[in-house]
Amino acid sequence: MTLSPASWTGILLAAGRGRRFDPQGVEDKLQQTLLDGYTVALTAARHLSSVIKRIVVVVRPDNHALIEALQRENYEVLVCPDADQGMAASLTTGLRHTALSKGWIIALADMPFVQSTSIAALLHELENGADIVVPVFQGQRGNPIGFSDKYLPELMALTGDRGARGLLQRFPVREIPLDDPGILRDIDLPADLSSR
Repeated sequence: MTLSPASWTGILLAAGRGRRFDPQGVEDKLQQTLLDGYTVALTAARHLSSVIKRIVVVVRPDNHALIEALQRENYEVLVCPDADQGMAASLTTGLRHTALSKGWIIALADMPFVQSTSIAALLHELENGADIVVPVFQGQRGNPIGFSDKYLPELMALTGDRGARGLLQRFPVREIPLDDPGILRDIDLPADLSSR
């Protein structure tokens, strides 16, 4: 799909295996239902898509149930055949497919508690000239993270499982203080589904 004119894109990373949630690999944490009745992944996708017109969701090829659930909701799904190589493989799959974007907000599908207003605040800063934006809650950096297209070469060069975090140490970052503990909350263990 060609973007013309260039627009902003949300990339939702949903290709991990969540081994801490279920070491046996039977229960997919992204398919667990939250108190609002939606699954973890769909809640994260809804929050991102409520702010950014185009989002892509990157999944691993063997997660058929998640792919079907996302497609039922009309999300654009990208399959990452190399997902087990780490988060960078998933991220570069999304970036390659949306390389003509003005920039990206990169979100994690296991972080469904990020408020839509926080995503909007990050997008606002990008639209007003910031090249890297990161949310901060009570002095701690969280997710999602925004990048302008200026950093596409550095993002495409990432490898392994650290994602884009290394770039935050190497380049100027605009920190956005937010009253949103959701930027720090991910689903790692079953107890995280309902904890406050």
